[in-house]
Amino acid sequence: MTNSKSKIYFVSDIHLGAPALDNNREREQKFVAWLDDIKQDAAALFLLGDIFDYWFEYKKVVPRGFVRTLGKIAEIADSGIPVHFFTGNHDVWVFDYLPSELGVQIHRSEMRISFSGKKFFLAHGDGLDPYDKGYHFLKKLFTNRFLQWMYARIHPNLGIYLAHKWSKKSRLTKGMSVPFHGEDKEGLLHFAKSVLEDEEVDYFIFGHRHLLLDLPLEKKSRYINLGDWITHYSYGVFDGEKFELKKYKGPGEKPMN
Repeated sequence: MTNSKSKIYFVSDIHLGAPALDNNREREQKFVAWLDDIKQDAAALFLLGDIFDYWFEYKKVVPRGFVRTLGKIAEIADSGIPVHFFTGNHDVWVFDYLPSELGVQIHRSEMRISFSGKKFFLAHGDGLDPYDKGYHFLKKLFTNRFLQWMYARIHPNLGIYLAHKWSKKSRLTKGMSVPFHGEDKEGLLHFAKSVLEDEEVDYFIFGHRHLLLDLPLEKKSRYINLGDWITHYSYGVFDGEKFELKKYKGPGEKPMN
């Protein structure tokens, strides 16, 4: 990476439009300002899941709102910067609208990719915790094509209402993440360690847990959780030599560590 666009950015868990939160417009404006700032030196952007608190694409209808975010992502993709969108457990029902209209690349499972000789393992993180049997069952339901087809038969007003009712019962009602369980009980951490038994990875980067973590693993590997844009306003950046977690202060302000 020798040109001015030399940084790889990672962000997750924006939860735009979350009905449990009362500052959605302000959070979206701040997120769009961040997107506008990073486009100056971004070589690639990875959106690692739960960018939207709810997203379902009917054949002719997509959820109302998010026009500032969608427009800015389209602007970034149109400028030639690759934008990778990972589906999370809240926006798992992304189909063809975002790639066709915005030009993003959709990923529905984990991704391995190398930058400047460093290997990255990227995923939202849902479904990778070997201990979360209940969610494994739910994910099978959410990704079942027939059940998706059945849900699409529901009128959007009712479908979105039901989804928002479900979301209001989530952990977002507390506006914060579930606390760190400790290294012995963190399922995603166990998953990363199991991958290291068979291959070398420099950086495991996940969302999902809403925690801001940078933990050393064996073989000089690191486990990263990106935090969220509810309490942390955080993101990750790799400049070709080092990876850092940062918090965004606001438009035109220098990000702080």
